[in-house]
Amino acid sequence: MRMRSSNPVLKRAMKSGQGVGYGQPQYGQQPYGQPGYQQTYDPYGQQPYGQQAYGQPGHPQPGYQQPPMAPAGGRPVTVDDVVMRTGFTLGTVVVFAVLTYFLSWSNPGLGVGLTFAGALGGLVLGLVIGFKGSTNPALILTYAALEGLLVGGFSAILEMQLAASGVSGGEKGSLVLPAVMGTLFVAGTMLALYKFKVIRVTNTFIKVVSAAAIGFLALILVNFVASFFIDGGLGLRAASPLGLIVSLVAILIAAAVLAIDFKQVDDAIAAGLPEKFSWQLAFGLTVTLVWLYIEILRLIWILKSIFAE
Repeated sequence: MRMRSSNPVLKRAMKSGQGVGYGQPQYGQQPYGQPGYQQTYDPYGQQPYGQQAYGQPGHPQPGYQQPPMAPAGGRPVTVDDVVMRTGFTLGTVVVFAVLTYFLSWSNPGLGVGLTFAGALGGLVLGLVIGFKGSTNPALILTYAALEGLLVGGFSAILEMQLAASGVSGGEKGSLVLPAVMGTLFVAGTMLALYKFKVIRVTNTFIKVVSAAAIGFLALILVNFVASFFIDGGLGLRAASPLGLIVSLVAILIAAAVLAIDFKQVDDAIAAGLPEKFSWQLAFGLTVTLVWLYIEILRLIWILKSIFAE
């Protein structure tokens, strides 16, 4: 059975035969009895060339296990590979986020500049990595650093807005700590729901969630463009009941996308893709987790702003 994935990068890798070869034609291996190795009849009853004397292919003798062939691009990817690479990318995000966060509090102008640089640079580089399907560690870690600038600066900006408006609880860390805890809680919950098959990532699920994510991003883009002509744009990101609903919807979509990311990891492992693809999987998880954090951060900011004493 051929493995399927919603990730176009993984699809190309599977079709190009970069998975583990188990002698199956769909993984780029030629079937038994290749041209140029013609088997000949031996009148003395000896085994033809290329056949095993003990245990024909598909009928191994008891206690014998045929070792799997290595993939063309190196050893196959494992869960540990994905966890380690994701740790590298998220660690890079955290380091640059912490630096930008404290720089923003001490120098707000510099913080705003770093935030916009991270947002714009991360967007451009993220599109390049996504469309090219790059597994280059340097590019992906650079993207993580830019996302760190965005995360740290944006977190400080929202907290400083609360402090400037005199809202109770607008001090340092008032938004960051609960947003981090909320992100960990949502990610852990989605992982548990996926592993225990409470949520089944089917093709229909992927299509619905992908359409919702694209629709949401398009709506946010329209709101951004409208903000140049109308104060606050369409009000989708404002501290209002509408902004609260939009943030809740965004969190639900991001959580669903996280389930798709988990499915892509399982698909890559089952297909036996080379270990280098762990960087592409880590990139996808990082994108979703950063988005989830930002939406939870904004949700807490809206709640504090609406219900300020």
